[in-house]
Amino acid sequence: MENHIRNRTVLITGATSGFGRQLAFDLLEYEVDLILVSRSQDKLRALREELARHTRRALEIHALDVRDRLAVEKTLAEILERRKVHILVNNAGLALGLDPIDRGNPDHWDTMIDTNLKGLLYVSKPVIAQMRELDTAHVVNIGSMAGRMPYPGGNAYCASKAAVHALGEAMNADLLGTNVKVSTIAPGAADTNFSPTRFEGDLEKARDVYEGFTPLSAEDVSRAILCVLNTPPHVNIQYMDILPTAQRNPYLLHRGE
Repeated sequence: MENHIRNRTVLITGATSGFGRQLAFDLLEYEVDLILVSRSQDKLRALREELARHTRRALEIHALDVRDRLAVEKTLAEILERRKVHILVNNAGLALGLDPIDRGNPDHWDTMIDTNLKGLLYVSKPVIAQMRELDTAHVVNIGSMAGRMPYPGGNAYCASKAAVHALGEAMNADLLGTNVKVSTIAPGAADTNFSPTRFEGDLEKARDVYEGFTPLSAEDVSRAILCVLNTPPHVNIQYMDILPTAQRNPYLLHRGE
């Protein structure tokens, strides 16, 4: 298969775990430079050390909380002064809690909306501004099946991902006539750090989520992202659902006996 992204620079948020981490490793064979963003400097350094064993391409790291608008603006201004970003993967995101709306935790709501939606906006604005001048560029937003079909207890999380999906469509509309493509990837049940984070470290609850079926892995979702990215400049896959075979939507999930 032809490599359409060779020698490009890819910026990944939420790069030290889950889909973002796996994608960083999978991108190595595509001969790209990486800019990795996450909150933990220690995890970023460890990730860069691992990646450096397999590539001589540029590996740049930035400890950054995407919720902090001023920090995002400052960091991205510094990055974009030095180099062009051809591909942005807005992967930073999380779910917290699974309570009904009347028993929800407003602090959790703020964290999810500030990370999943506002953080995506903060990062995308300056990057897309410089993408307009490039021959080809691509933004990939990580959504969720929950953004299309909300489930009980999902309230704020589902709403934040629905907003991500709407934002992807709006970005494509805004960028009509440019060479910037925008894609939204919507995974179903995936066995990453998602459930341990949602249940605040309760690993038993997290394991129960995936009991009786084979969920998606980070590798599965990374391959889907690469499929969308590695397309000719005239092809824009705007939306992709990816679910385990045992799951047909958030409500239809077959758990084997």
